[in-house]
Amino acid sequence: MANSPQARKRARQNETRRQHNASLRSMVRTYIKKVEAAIVSGEHAAALEAYNTAVPVIDRMADKGIIHKNKAARHKSRLNVRVKALAA
Repeated sequence: MANSPQARKRARQNETRRQHNASLRSMVRTYIKKVEAAIVSGEHAAALEAYNTAVPVIDRMADKGIIHKNKAARHKSRLNVRVKALAA
């Protein structure tokens, strides 16, 4: 347990930031799931639109350090391959 005043404040800040970061991570996962759902539905236009809305969100979270930049790139790459496969 935090004993000094600065340690107590740091503990409060860490908890606030943890909750905020968890919310942002959840948002990224939701956008990815929307793209995957559109891919499963088989509609290329809907999947492409969902992908185009998800990419800036994924990039923004990678810039903030919420997710690792390589993880963001991996998600974008895999989703893009699946969306392009619908067009063929």
